[in-house]
Amino acid sequence: MPAKQKRSRRLYGSDMDAVDRHVIQPQEYEELPELTDEMVSRGRVVKGGRPFSENPRVQVTIRLPSDVLAKWRATGPGWQTRMAERLSKL
Repeated sequence: MPAKQKRSRRLYGSDMDAVDRHVIQPQEYEELPELTDEMVSRGRVVKGGRPFSENPRVQVTIRLPSDVLAKWRATGPGWQTRMAERLSKL
């Protein structure tokens, strides 16, 4: 058994083998509420991911001297964003 499955069982305390063996019985359907138009109208679709940017970035290729690139990288994480902000001021 892969380690990922073992980890998820520990975290959630579920027995996936028992879940897989379970067969839904007709009386279990009686527990479900009837789906009404009002319930459907309250539903909404939530799309994941990042929101669209008003000013999306465009990938380009540029050749820079290695010492210039080294200086920007030496400023730490976020150097590309800082470089883009600096260039946008020109």
